[in-house]
Amino acid sequence: MDLRIFTEPQQGASYDTLLTVAKATEDLGFDAFFRSDHYLKMGDVDGLPGPTDAWITLAGIARETRRIRLGTLMTAATFRLPGVLAIQVAQVDQMSGGRVELGLGAGWYEEEHRAYGIPFPAEKFARLEEQLAIVTGLWGTPVGETFSYEGTYYQLADSPALPRPAQGQVPVLIGGHGKTRTPRLAGQYADEFNMPFASAEDSERQFGRVRAAAEAAGRKGDDLVYSNALVVCVGKDDAEVARRADAIGRQVDELKENGLAGSPAEVVDKIGRFAQAGSSRIYLQILDLDDLDHLELISSQVQAQLG
Repeated sequence: MDLRIFTEPQQGASYDTLLTVAKATEDLGFDAFFRSDHYLKMGDVDGLPGPTDAWITLAGIARETRRIRLGTLMTAATFRLPGVLAIQVAQVDQMSGGRVELGLGAGWYEEEHRAYGIPFPAEKFARLEEQLAIVTGLWGTPVGETFSYEGTYYQLADSPALPRPAQGQVPVLIGGHGKTRTPRLAGQYADEFNMPFASAEDSERQFGRVRAAAEAAGRKGDDLVYSNALVVCVGKDDAEVARRADAIGRQVDELKENGLAGSPAEVVDKIGRFAQAGSSRIYLQILDLDDLDHLELISSQVQAQLG
């Protein structure tokens, strides 16, 4: 089971804070550092010092780390034109020496679009599908050849399809709870399918839909990695769990029900249920980015037991 650190910087984090967490992620042996891609806070927080751009952040962190994978859960297709996005991600991949992954979603948070003047189209999912075709098509074009695309929302003519990612083709993550369109897109385009904030039982059902969609697209179900994103709150004892839950404005019982919370043994046991459901990777949503002792505890007491 791979454990990855997943941050939500729109809730309040500077680049320096994110870099500190990313370096701790690497030093403590976690597999990857991922971040959300949002420009506006959610809920009852001040969001200070304000938003940071996902791909600018990852570009900086790419030059300050050596081992961990880097990526987004999820970049909103509404934020960037697909050709520009392909260039940005390819460049950060080069800057990292080939350690980048792209999580791409349709976009959903209308308020942040209004706050920063970003168009919020009605036909988001259809645009996402065209973006996936374009981004993967550009990366898959051999050097010296050109790429063209004629879609409903995007048209590209004779693109040189440069720069190329260091990896050649950056792994693409698709995720979500949708029962029909989401599995179809994942089956066609994804290297990894991520089920966010769901039970092991719901994850197993959705993984099955994605496997079936992959097979319908002429792939094997095992061609994809299957993963979950879950909030995490671990403590050496009940008092420490309660303190960490209070710091992020959550209740312990709710966290145990909907996330990974409790003692290291409790969390390891629950991770095992997701493994039985077919998950081989967990994105641990860390909401208190100043609590580096939390990361150390997860590394030494949870990750160590998972081997």
